[in-house]
This record gives sequence, C-alpha cells and structure tokens, in this order.
Amino acid sequence: MSSANGGPDPKRGRGRARPKQRKKLRVAVLVHPDLVPPDTVTETGEELEKAPWKTEHDVLRTLGELGHEAFVVGVGDELGPIGAALFEHKPHLVFNLLEGFADIPSFDYNVVAYLELLRARYTGCNSRGLFLARDKAVCKQILSYHRLPVPAFAIFPKGRKVHRPRKLAFPLIVKGLTLDASVGISQASVVESDAKLEERVRFVHESLDSHALVERYIEGRELYVGLLGNERLQELPVWELTFAGMPDDAHHIATEQLKWSAAYQKRNRIASGAADLPPEIKKRVSQVCRRAYRALMLNGCARIDLRLDGEGRAWVLEANPNPQLSRDEDFAQSARSVGLGYQALIQRLLDLGLSWDPIRLG
Repeated sequence: MSSANGGPDPKRGRGRARPKQRKKLRVAVLVHPDLVPPDTVTETGEELEKAPWKTEHDVLRTLGELGHEAFVVGVGDELGPIGAALFEHKPHLVFNLLEGFADIPSFDYNVVAYLELLRARYTGCNSRGLFLARDKAVCKQILSYHRLPVPAFAIFPKGRKVHRPRKLAFPLIVKGLTLDASVGISQASVVESDAKLEERVRFVHESLDSHALVERYIEGRELYVGLLGNERLQELPVWELTFAGMPDDAHHIATEQLKWSAAYQKRNRIASGAADLPPEIKKRVSQVCRRAYRALMLNGCARIDLRLDGEGRAWVLEANPNPQLSRDEDFAQSARSVGLGYQALIQRLLDLGLSWDPIRLG
C-alpha cells in the first residue's frame, strides 16, 4: 500500500517501495486471417520456426505471460471486424501485426488511418509515417531533401520505355517500388549494362506487377539499425548481415532466397549479429538513422537499412516501420543484446502505443 502522495507507506518501512504493478490491458491483436495461430500449438523446434504464424504466436504468448488479456482479430479485405471488435470488447490498445490490407502490402497504412479515425490507441507506426516509408520513391525524395546520403535513383513505371538517366552510373540494382521482404531481389537484380537493366526492369514489370526502382548499387556492408520511440528515441545496436561463405563473384545482398531459405543461409554461412564498427562510424550511422526516423515522421518502432561503403560512409537504402517482431528476428535479437528481453520489448511497444496520441501530428 502506498501513501496518499504516491510514496512508500511509512508503515511498511522507510524508503522500501513496492515494485510497480503494471495495469492489466485488454489488447486486440490484428493479424491476417491466414496467420491466426492455433489455440493449441504442438509444433516445436525447427517446425515451429517455419510456421508462417510464428511472429503472431510469439506476440500473443508474450502478452499472456505479461498478464494482459489478448484476443485476435483477423483482418483480410474488410475493416468491419476491427470496428466490431473495438465496439464489443473496448480494448485499451490495438497491437498491429498486419503487413498489408487486401493482400496489398502498401495498404497497411489505411488500416492504421482507420484506427486513428476511431480514436483507437495502437502499437507501431502512425499512418502518415507508414505511407511515406512504404513508397520508396517518396521516401528517398524526402531523405534527399533532408540531405541524408541516399544512392542516386530513378523510377521506371510500367508501360514506359526503359531509358537510363545519365546520373545513374553502373552498377545498378533493380527492385520493385512498393514490394517488401526482398520480394523479387536476386543476384540478377544487380546489373552492369543497359541490356541487363532493360531485361531486369521488364522482369519487375511483368513478373512482379510493379513499377521498378533502380538505384546505384553500393558495394559494402549490409547494416540494420532498430529504433524505438515517439518523441524520445532508443537506438538498438547496429546489426550486420555477413556473408562468410558467399562465392567471390556473388553480390552480398539480402535476396528473396536468403530471407526464406535456411539451407541457402547455411550453405553460404550467412548470419547476422552486432556489427564491429569504429566509434566514429557508429556515431555517424546513429546520426543518419535518427535523422531518417525523424524526417519520415515515424514513431513506435522501425528498422533503418543501410550500406556502409569502403570509405566508411553510410547510405540509407530504406526505412521499415513496424519491422518483424518474431522472438528470433534481428529486431528482437538486437534489443536482447542490450538487456531488453522479449517480454520487455513487447511491453515497451505497448507503452509507446498508449503514450502516442493519434490525433496530433507528432
């Protein structure tokens, strides 16, 4: 029991305050209908790691361990279930695990905008930040305006003839404009001639049904930096993707095969972990990431992807608000490396969601 002014009860001993008790929250967890975890999980080990609903399972289980009351809301191509769940259950908070809407990844910001219209509190990034970061062209234009180091780039819309601007010098890398999770990226994405450029752009247009983003390929190290926060930011350690067993003639890039194939990772000895960087480089990377987070008006949590060239310059490739939150993904691992365990990370996201006011713009 505490005294009236919130301090320790003198009857319990001077200066001996009881541990702070967190309020039990009622949390609505938004997931894709195909990613709702089973009520009883029998998978273990490698089988559980490969389960498509692994992240959703990790988050739901951890919310329960923290003492919160969590319930799942499956969201496919209708917003109705969200409104109905908020009206019926009146959750304190919505935990947003959606990576799109109606199977369109770039539409995830619409769901968050709907939550904002309903005056609902939620975890993760606001709708404005999601919109700016998901459109890679807009994202790069904003970062360039703020004089952040971004590789030279151009957009090649579907149905248009491929014409390389003079500012784009080879080698170049070709990506889908609004695609995530390294979709469509392979070793062939790096091109060194106009013929190969045209071929790869056509592949993106026809096979991926996307406009093509073409940018200067930066030879160097693949870095990721996680950030947490609204007004005040907590920066996680710089994380690096290493390619110890890759052939000498292969590009060290995060391809679609690398992301989804454990055999490919093992064969090429690809791993991720804390980056070994000189203090001055760490400081430079930190400044770039914080400025990018602010420039794109992000909040909640995000991961900034960079390339570090041979001269020690950090180039921003993209920003990923609402990164993967599986217990074993890079974001959680980097948090764990500085003492922020998985339970503490999930609770931190809840606290940030509760403290963020969706009505104001910052």
